[in-house]
Amino acid sequence: MSSRNASPKQKQPKNRKRKREDAEDIPQSHDEQPQTTEELQQAMSERLERIRKTYLNKQRVLVLCSRGITFRFRHLMQDILDLLPHTKKDVKLDTKDKLWMINEICEMKNCNNSIFFEVRKKQDLYMWIAKAPNGPSVKFHVLNVHTMMELKFTGNCLKGSRPLLSFDPAFESTPELQLMKEIFTQVFGTPKGHPKSKPFFDHVFSFYIADGKIWFRNYQIAEEVLEGKKPERVLVEIGPRFVLDPIKIVSGSFSGAPIYENPNFVSPNAVRSFEKKKKSLKYANRVAQTVALKSRKEDLELEPDEVDQVFQ
Repeated sequence: MSSRNASPKQKQPKNRKRKREDAEDIPQSHDEQPQTTEELQQAMSERLERIRKTYLNKQRVLVLCSRGITFRFRHLMQDILDLLPHTKKDVKLDTKDKLWMINEICEMKNCNNSIFFEVRKKQDLYMWIAKAPNGPSVKFHVLNVHTMMELKFTGNCLKGSRPLLSFDPAFESTPELQLMKEIFTQVFGTPKGHPKSKPFFDHVFSFYIADGKIWFRNYQIAEEVLEGKKPERVLVEIGPRFVLDPIKIVSGSFSGAPIYENPNFVSPNAVRSFEKKKKSLKYANRVAQTVALKSRKEDLELEPDEVDQVFQ
């Protein structure tokens, strides 16, 4: 009898637990859900505000260079890394022919843009700006490079702050310049809500067009306080400085059919060969002048006179 009475007592707690679990599944009250239209509108506005604050425009830029880069070009690359918080750095690329390998690096680094500094002969710098992995890509020849360490301007900005982008009105004149403007906007514009960015603007990236080239400047937005006047906003240059001479635009990422080629571009090798020819022409002119001087001296010599030896 004692064993028969013990078995039903052990089963009772299990039945009680099941009843409690079934009771938890049933909603007890609907007070948490919005009932009126005002509460629905407020909930929707809060949800939209959360969406606005989130990181939606996920633009990430891969920055790398080739072998043989000089100290000046390396400092320029470091300045761009410091100014753009949405960049990722990678090691030097060994090859200069298989640039399509950068697309694989972008895929591993989860980047959809890339800036590649290609150095030739340790003196010529080329900049590739590409949209990975489908393109397009723009190749520039970088001239007049001056880094922030070299310039030592008084302007300063907080690291990680978002820049304003200022473009010359001439960017709307031709289709190739419109495409370059859109690429600059996606690459140099820090997306809103990026984890490494600050939620305010305190400097300006300026892109100007002069002599068929693109001039880059970076300014700080500062306030100048004068006596008896309201504070005025002024621009103080930070650096770096460089000039981009566009060479070509291709349809793919570092490859593909050419979309645009600059007819006014002259390669630095052609410029150096022209300078050597000018020096060789100077030497040829100097040799010709010495030969002409000798011929003039021979023409100025007097012929011997027969009368001079009569009275000797």
